[in-house]
Amino acid sequence: MKTIRTIYYTFLAGALLTFVSCSKDYLEYDPKGQVSEEDIATAENADGLVTAAYAGIANDEMIGPLTHLWVYGSVRSDDAYKGGGGRGDVPVVDHYEQYNLTRADDDDDWMAPRTWTNFYKAISRANFALSVIKDLSEEEFPQKAIRMAELRFLRGHSHFMLKLLFKKIPYIAEGLSEEEVLEISNDMSNEDLWNTIAEDFLFAFENLPETQENQPGRADKSAAAAYLAKLRLYQAYEQDENHQVVNINASRLEEVITYANAVSGSLEPDFANNFLDGHDNGSESIWAAQFSINDGTEVGRVSFATGLNSPHGTALYGCCGFHLPSQNMVNAFKTDGDGLPLLDNFNASDMADTEDFTSVDPRLDHTIGVPGRPFKYRNKVKEDGDMIYSASWARDPGVYGIFGNMKEQQAPDCSCYVKEGPFVGTSKNVDFIRYADVLLFKAEALIQLNRYNEALPIINQIRERAAASISRPLEAGASDIYNIESYPSFSSKEEALKALKFERRLEFAMEGHRFFDLVRWGEAAEVLNAYLEEEKTKRDFLANAQFTAGRDEYYPIPQREIDFTGGLYKQNPGY
Repeated sequence: MKTIRTIYYTFLAGALLTFVSCSKDYLEYDPKGQVSEEDIATAENADGLVTAAYAGIANDEMIGPLTHLWVYGSVRSDDAYKGGGGRGDVPVVDHYEQYNLTRADDDDDWMAPRTWTNFYKAISRANFALSVIKDLSEEEFPQKAIRMAELRFLRGHSHFMLKLLFKKIPYIAEGLSEEEVLEISNDMSNEDLWNTIAEDFLFAFENLPETQENQPGRADKSAAAAYLAKLRLYQAYEQDENHQVVNINASRLEEVITYANAVSGSLEPDFANNFLDGHDNGSESIWAAQFSINDGTEVGRVSFATGLNSPHGTALYGCCGFHLPSQNMVNAFKTDGDGLPLLDNFNASDMADTEDFTSVDPRLDHTIGVPGRPFKYRNKVKEDGDMIYSASWARDPGVYGIFGNMKEQQAPDCSCYVKEGPFVGTSKNVDFIRYADVLLFKAEALIQLNRYNEALPIINQIRERAAASISRPLEAGASDIYNIESYPSFSSKEEALKALKFERRLEFAMEGHRFFDLVRWGEAAEVLNAYLEEEKTKRDFLANAQFTAGRDEYYPIPQREIDFTGGLYKQNPGY
């Protein structure tokens, strides 16, 4: 049940006129106008404002995404290529992939600035609702403390995501006048900004119930604990002004373990469940953006964040072939004779032809469309056609290769699926945090604290679930090439950390996390330049790509925001 999915459009139709984007930027995205705060400051309207704030973090689009960060976290990493119809198709993403966005005022860079605006719109919704609700008494509004905790959780989420992308951001609280907002700098220290965002999640952790019964879209105590574990993990890797990791804070790592232990959840028995409609808000989904279809709106409140990314060369989908796995990513699914990853030499040879796929992690067939293998666990879709993935499904194989993405796709006969023109949307949730994430947060903290023997069973729990997730592809006709086993032991912290990092890559491949992991670990320049050196021998379009340490870890602060604040905002290094 997705009760929170149903957005109360009737009530909000007038109120949300105040949330329309203005011609300048988010600082003018001020919820007033035809409906004032005083007009709707009633208990009857309070829940509708909270629901509108939830809608704000899922008001997704292909050109300013908020949920699935496939451009920012996947294409910017060694996981994926841009894809599409060549480098000139949505060229801003090609700029990001090439690491050649060097000017904050680049006219071609419209995607990241739009995401900046969209997140601050979501923050504005949360702040407006907080300003209304805090003046209501608990007698008037018995859910006051819980709803305020939800709103602070949502505000924390948006600020956290902005910090991952831009690092130096202004933190905007409720109750500020337009003049006061214009005086807030983005030059807060890294530590202070992390702590300020953490205050929202701490408030949520202390005030949210253990569960939100019959309201699975709402944040609960476990969601707040998971976010605190994630935030403290990022904070533990202390960066200097040039984004280089200079220290790993042990006390923050201890907090990661504490909050991870406070999360209630479990792994789905089958890895596939995380990526199939009908399993939303399951045991592994700690917090997710909620979407819907057939809800009385024209195309439903579906997600179009990955609307460009379905296979192109088949009538089953039709467009547009973006977000394709790199050869490096495909090779990472190899296993050795003992069923373990090839941590050091997985990329020594390519899995390219059918006969190359002889010993692989089963998560390959949950993540990547491989020619000759069933796509999305299907051989056929009703009478509509063959669902065996084919190299002919690739839109531009001469540039981007022949492999396809699978996790974000649904079968075209799914009741969750809609086409709007050539673009595909689905009502499948987008998970922000899975329980597997929480387990690996904890394992990472344990390893960094030199408690790697305690991390071993956690990593193996993830691998054991992967080993058990073979029934769907095998029933669909995939040959049995799976070979995956648990690690028998770790001999050192270094070996355990290498295994942990590889496991995160396999588990969350192409879900939009990889780039942020590399930046957190302080390894982005080393890993990505090594990747590019090898990958450009296979993909000519990467010939001039180069990651610049101290610049490319973050996006530039949009120049329009710096101009609008009269130079108050400080630019990130290198731009």
